[in-house]
Amino acid sequence: MQYRLQEFVFEGRGSNCSLPTCSWRVIVVLCGEFKDKQIHAKRITAAKIHPLKILNSVKDKNAGATAIFFGTVREHSEMGKIIGMTYETYLEMAEDKMKRIESILSHKWNIKRVRMIHRIGNLSVGDVSIAVAVSAPHRSEAFSACRYAIEKIKREVPIWKKEKIVGGKEIWVKGEDSRKYGE
Repeated sequence: MQYRLQEFVFEGRGSNCSLPTCSWRVIVVLCGEFKDKQIHAKRITAAKIHPLKILNSVKDKNAGATAIFFGTVREHSEMGKIIGMTYETYLEMAEDKMKRIESILSHKWNIKRVRMIHRIGNLSVGDVSIAVAVSAPHRSEAFSACRYAIEKIKREVPIWKKEKIVGGKEIWVKGEDSRKYGE
């Protein structure tokens, strides 16, 4: 399956690669609109996430509040000092899950715009790995929708991360059990 509009090249080991190291190309779809232009642009990217661009992408003249969450690669974990992270995904499923979360936000809260984007590939300490931005008429809706979105992404979207520890050790991070969060 091929996606159009924006192309990224990755190097490393992916689930569809039988070689120890390989390169592959992904062309990402810029997604369509729903409910008054709330949703736009790609959800999964290998490109750097720019906070100001995320903020500007959810501006709306009918929104009195914008809530934003940025997840960044931190320097320490339970396993030791981190020098970087690698994020991998099942692209089609990740896009579908994120679309579903956006739809839920639209129905649960009176949001005007939403932007959710997760980075994949190799990231350094301090890099933004995920961004969620929501604009709404009031702060309570914006905060609630933003918090809900990041929690749903962490639990349901098939994105895996590997910590690169000082000394050369690499460890896949175990995700949370989504069943412990009732809805």
